[in-house]
Amino acid sequence: MAHARSARSTASRVFLVLLVAALVIGALVAVFLVAEAQRATHAEAERVTAATAQTLASSPVVTEALESGDRAMATRMLEPYALDVVATADLDFVTVMTPDGVRVTHPDLDRIGEQYLGTIPVEPAPLTEVFTGTLGPSVRTIVPVLSPDGEVLGWVSAGVTIESISDTLLRRLPLSLAITAALVALGALGAWAARRVTRRIAGDLPPGQVRDAVSSYESLRTLGDALRAQTHEHGNRMHTAVALLELGRSAEAIDILTETSRQSQSLVDQVTARRAGDPAVGALLLGKASQAKERGIDWRIRIEPDTPASPLSPVDSVAVLGNLVDNAMDAAAGGAERWVSVVLQPAPDGGIELEVSDSGSGVPTELRERVFESGFSTKPAGAQGRGVGLALVRSVVHDAGGTVEVRSDPTTFRVTLPAARRRRTP
Repeated sequence: MAHARSARSTASRVFLVLLVAALVIGALVAVFLVAEAQRATHAEAERVTAATAQTLASSPVVTEALESGDRAMATRMLEPYALDVVATADLDFVTVMTPDGVRVTHPDLDRIGEQYLGTIPVEPAPLTEVFTGTLGPSVRTIVPVLSPDGEVLGWVSAGVTIESISDTLLRRLPLSLAITAALVALGALGAWAARRVTRRIAGDLPPGQVRDAVSSYESLRTLGDALRAQTHEHGNRMHTAVALLELGRSAEAIDILTETSRQSQSLVDQVTARRAGDPAVGALLLGKASQAKERGIDWRIRIEPDTPASPLSPVDSVAVLGNLVDNAMDAAAGGAERWVSVVLQPAPDGGIELEVSDSGSGVPTELRERVFESGFSTKPAGAQGRGVGLALVRSVVHDAGGTVEVRSDPTTFRVTLPAARRRRTP
């Protein structure tokens, strides 16, 4: 089972991640829609009860009936009226009562003449509340019935039971669920499309192999650029030396060839002096020296001979070092003082320290984490794209158990790696 999970392709993982994201978003949307529907239903109940109670309280029929002071006559006049309003306004009850709260009307005739169950305001003002009465919990609004001179003649209460509100909410749920289902379906479709696109790019490779493929590409790219620059520089020097020989200026030709040999030999001595060195890394550094000279950048390198072996593969080593050096040279090329420094030395804990510094303007503090994000770059996008190198560097270094950080004054990318594990001899 564990092997199956580890071997799952990148495309399948992308599909699963996006599908789970769609399900989570769908669930959140469903919760929001249900909560919003509940809020809207409750608000609508408050609005309808308030409007109905206000309308009845200002009705001449209600005012006249309560003003007479004859409660039996008021019941005969207002009970049919109240029942008609309940049916028309889709309410559960309308109760008209005397100033002290004795019911004049009620949906249940047996309750007429009993005390109103609910809050009767001390001051003659409308009040909306949730209260449990004879019909159960309900949203109700009570409004005073006032005479022309402001005397309280009675009260009108209109209400909707919580059960009715729940029924209304249930009728609205299918729409919310349909919206949620549509969102999940769109998310699943997007996940399926993303899986197809990812599979076209990465095939059925698992994420680790995809990263290895990217690392291999970056390794070949940076090493190819370095070797091309080295070949170009040597070709220029050879052409110059041949031209000087043809002009009979053999001493100058010898000086050029001697200087070329001296510079290359100094770099070769440092690279080969390291007992645990990697030939691919050595070739990269030699090529990058030529590339730096081609761009007018002072190339500084220091490799301690006792630096232990790297835990990275040659491909990953070239990808990490090459990308850091490429970024450093791009940064240094834009300044007046152009230099790039590479230091490879043992770490205090027995591991490896790699520092690549440059004379560039530096990385703003707020961007020191973002520069390692895939797709992010402070440089304009080119034909080959940007924002891959440093993300790859951090991925490779972290997978090997190391760290990478950015420092200022001067700008320095510092990589710390554990030493390679020694293989046991049989």
